[in-house]
Amino acid sequence: MTGEMVAPAWMHEQITAEEYESWSEEQCAGIEIVDGMVVVSPSASKRHNRLARILANALDAVSGPEWNADTDFDVRLQDVPLTNRRPDVVVYRADTIDVTPTRPEHVLLVAEVVSPGSETTDRIVKVDQYAKAGIGFYWRIEQAATGVPLVYTYVLDPATKTYRDGDVFTGVVKAAAPFPVEIDLGQI
Repeated sequence: MTGEMVAPAWMHEQITAEEYESWSEEQCAGIEIVDGMVVVSPSASKRHNRLARILANALDAVSGPEWNADTDFDVRLQDVPLTNRRPDVVVYRADTIDVTPTRPEHVLLVAEVVSPGSETTDRIVKVDQYAKAGIGFYWRIEQAATGVPLVYTYVLDPATKTYRDGDVFTGVVKAAAPFPVEIDLGQI
């Protein structure tokens, strides 16, 4: 007996913010919403997750009581059409920890760890989306073949809503903004 596979509605119809907010945490895990369409993300590697956690822990330690740095939650870039991104690391205002959804005005910095399959999205698409949303800093971590990550930093030009190139670090990040921080990502 042969049967035709029927794709669930969410795979070919735009969803609204109201629909998304009715979903469980389990339904929202591992996906992003772009222009109302569900985009499924494959599970990250252990190296990817470790880089994100080390970066988040280091930023959290130096950010002071006004800011938190965490991983794996939605940032609502726009309501219509719904666009939720799930950056690998987010530095956000501590007083918004219980505010849902997290919005760009709550966020100071987002970081993405580039994985096979996310290169174009992390290098081009998300850079543009985060800048247009007004997020002040974007960091992109490339997992180099040598094992020593490259970290590209970007700073928002608020007048043009585009990012200017910042510093590039190999292995050890010694950034002055948004906080002075030194992070050794080469010892993974």
